[in-house]
Amino acid sequence: MNAPDGSQNTPSEPRLLDQLRDRIRLKHYSIRTETQYVHWAKRYILFHHKRHPRDMGAAEVEAFLTHLAVEGQVVAATQNQALSALLFLYREVLGVDLPWLDDVVRAKRPQRMPVVLSRAEVQRVLERMEGVHALLACLLYGTGMRLMEVIRWRVKDVDFDRSEILIRDGKGAKDRVTMLPEAVVSDLRAHLLRRRQVFEDALQKGKSAVYLPYALQRKYPGADTSWGWQYVFASGSYSVDPRSGVERRHHLDEKLLQRAMKKAVLAAGIAKPATPHTLRHSFATSLLESGYDIRTVQELLGHADVATTMIYTHVLNKGGRGVRSPLDALD
Repeated sequence: MNAPDGSQNTPSEPRLLDQLRDRIRLKHYSIRTETQYVHWAKRYILFHHKRHPRDMGAAEVEAFLTHLAVEGQVVAATQNQALSALLFLYREVLGVDLPWLDDVVRAKRPQRMPVVLSRAEVQRVLERMEGVHALLACLLYGTGMRLMEVIRWRVKDVDFDRSEILIRDGKGAKDRVTMLPEAVVSDLRAHLLRRRQVFEDALQKGKSAVYLPYALQRKYPGADTSWGWQYVFASGSYSVDPRSGVERRHHLDEKLLQRAMKKAVLAAGIAKPATPHTLRHSFATSLLESGYDIRTVQELLGHADVATTMIYTHVLNKGGRGVRSPLDALD
């Protein structure tokens, strides 16, 4: 009998989508990746009238991806995400070697220049932000961290003595170190004092536990209720973990910062579509303008390939590759 996800199950066999979730968690993928991969697997199965993926092949995958591009009019990144989900489903869950899937044409990402704010524009935006959101925005511009890296930042990973921030499990599951800007030290210390009081109150109530990645709960018993493992920027309320069902205080919702940034950009009269990630782009260009070596900037940003960092050198160019227009040379 077919299950709703198109799989044919015996009483002892997990449903296909449950197998997919289990495999994703075994590989330590994020909850966001899990949600998206399950979503695309379900859409793929429903698109082909609940046929089991094992009974389908290249033609069905291509038909689905073409449907997304032509009928759904999705962007290249979305189409590629769907393909990655299907690759994972076939290889990791079904254990099916499908060399033809490597030959499926991936949509080409358009080469676009990143949105960057000048130093003056950054200053105008930061002046229109308050409280925790202002501190977060300052950290994004002052350190080059990605949005979720600063949101998931733990207390133990700030080093005031060395003026360093340790970024754990960044993109590509890599750790790296960046600077702690002197300009935020005072506000960050004050924030952590307030955060410590919230933690101590929660500890007295037996509600101080925090999520630990991978198997760290077993490796370090009690770490989930320690101060060092707490989020620097924690949510003001408790929520239920969608995987474990445990109620805990999670990190701050990144959407709150995104909304605060949008309001500040509008208030500053800036027409550029700037987001929190724009502050990371602006960090990179500001360092290059100051004469820092591109390899140094690459390391601070956590780019695996210097070619990714090179995009910011194009942002710095004036006009056609830095060439002065002959019109400007006329008297």
